[in-house]
Amino acid sequence: MPNEPLRILVIGAHPDDCDIKCGGVAARYADAGHAVCFLSVTNGDAGHHEVGGIELARRRRAEAEAAGRVIGIDYQVLDFHDAELMPDLHTRKVIIRFIRNFNPDLVLTHRPNDYHPDHRYTSLLVQDASYLITVPNVCTDTPAMKAMPVIAYSEDSFKRPYPFTPDVAVGVDDVMDKKVEMLHQHTSQMYEWLAWLGDRLGEVPADEEGRRAWLRKRFAGDQFFSGRFQRSANRYRDLLVKLYGPDRGNAIQCAEAFELCEYGRQPDEAELRRLFPFFD
Repeated sequence: MPNEPLRILVIGAHPDDCDIKCGGVAARYADAGHAVCFLSVTNGDAGHHEVGGIELARRRRAEAEAAGRVIGIDYQVLDFHDAELMPDLHTRKVIIRFIRNFNPDLVLTHRPNDYHPDHRYTSLLVQDASYLITVPNVCTDTPAMKAMPVIAYSEDSFKRPYPFTPDVAVGVDDVMDKKVEMLHQHTSQMYEWLAWLGDRLGEVPADEEGRRAWLRKRFAGDQFFSGRFQRSANRYRDLLVKLYGPDRGNAIQCAEAFELCEYGRQPDEAELRRLFPFFD
């Protein structure tokens, strides 16, 4: 029914993937009273330059849970090893059961072409589960769903075999502070591992507020620094104008964009607007 709360499941490969890709739109869903769940398929135990294994896995689980509390959502982390995820039968069944138990209207996840094998295989696992979640004789211990959810991919910059082509772009200006605060909880990633990978450890401020400001510039931008999601808004300006109208669409500074997956239920325009209820 049009006025019933939606159930939104975001599936990422690692703790922090959901926040980076979909944190803004998740905050908007949560603010509107919809049910949102983040799922990290791996425990992130390889994502650091100084610490790893169970110590890092525990740290990253705690960071994910703290990020979920920022917007009041459930953040689950499975125990598959980082950098070792495989799209095998066992893992597929885990994903089928998880999707069935949450019973989402909409699933957001990675595209299947990506630099990281965990990202690719997470996408493939969702694709492989998309039909089977409706088959009663598969994973008989968990009741089958009556219909497939709609599945959409989050934005990336990869060009082959084809570039990301969004069907929806959502303005997230009013929730960027919440998104930054979620990312701020992932200390091991934002201020350590990813900063180390990008040769930016020397830029990271020592104090909490300085770190938040530094992180916001990287993701939201300002007049001096074009952030990641500021670039997304500019890249998909025509789509924002189409969805929001000229005045609102041209005013949006930060956006998250999504491409419909050909697996899962295929929404018409009315259902797409019901699933993304952000356009007047």
